[in-house]
Amino acid sequence: MVWRRLLVPMSYTLHELHGVLQAAMGWEGLHLFELRVRGVGYGSFDLHLEDPKVPLDSFGFRKNGKLAYIYDMGDWWEHEVRIEDRLEAVAGKRYPVCIGGAGTCPPEDCGGPEGYSARREDATGYDTMMDLSTMAEILQEVVLDGKPEVLDDNERRWELEMAVERSKAREPFLASGFSRREVNTRFRNDEHRRLMHQWC
Repeated sequence: MVWRRLLVPMSYTLHELHGVLQAAMGWEGLHLFELRVRGVGYGSFDLHLEDPKVPLDSFGFRKNGKLAYIYDMGDWWEHEVRIEDRLEAVAGKRYPVCIGGAGTCPPEDCGGPEGYSARREDATGYDTMMDLSTMAEILQEVVLDGKPEVLDDNERRWELEMAVERSKAREPFLASGFSRREVNTRFRNDEHRRLMHQWC
């Protein structure tokens, strides 16, 4: 499960919240979005939704209030956003800030939850093992057996290059960690401000 716990000013608009969620998840704001509050959709102009420049405070959210955030209408990443509490801001503290989370965010354009799940499964499957076997075999010949001329064989070199290329493409689907520091660095660099304007 992928989740983030964030402290966000209630003076922020839904539009700003979109940018915050993008930065927190590690996405790049490449797609349309919708925030659904009490059955009303706010978001990208192209979707003919209500203007998202509405302050969170205006909704009168209570503790445990919820809203839906949908990102990328093709892949359909739907998130439940829960207001866990309303706290007083700490003087001198910069917001937004991430105080917890788990799970690596799925890469953009990977086919939504089903596509992501399938690609994660593929990343540890038979083809992956075959590519690892190919790389190990060629490395053994070149390094351990002292035969660098193996790489002069165009077919063997191509075989190695393809195995490496496929392995690199699988990397995002093997990751499972989460770095709160990276998210907060994005906030400190005001990336949420840039991301909120990607698709208005």
